[in-house]
Amino acid sequence: MGRLTRFFAAVAFAGQIAYNNIEEEITMQTQSPIFDEIAKLMSDAAGAADGVRREAESAMRAQLQRLLSDMELVAREEFEAVREMAINAREENERLSARIAELEAQLGKTS
Repeated sequence: MGRLTRFFAAVAFAGQIAYNNIEEEITMQTQSPIFDEIAKLMSDAAGAADGVRREAESAMRAQLQRLLSDMELVAREEFEAVREMAINAREENERLSARIAELEAQLGKTS
């Protein structure tokens, strides 16, 4: 049974090689300069389209940057710094208000 299996494997392998050779011959017969030229034109068109896409992206990016700079937006870090300053100022204000109230109370007792 081992010989028979090897025989069938060899026949299948030889058949595959023959099929591949026939397929290559058919492919070579159907190729023509017209198809080559069409393929080249399609490749060139794809390259040109990619160039146009990159140019459009760069123009849109520049326009968006210009628009954002005109809006006078602040960076997140600047906003957080100013927010922290406002919180600190509010806390200081509350401490000073409490201190003033305490001093006024002391002045009221002595008067």
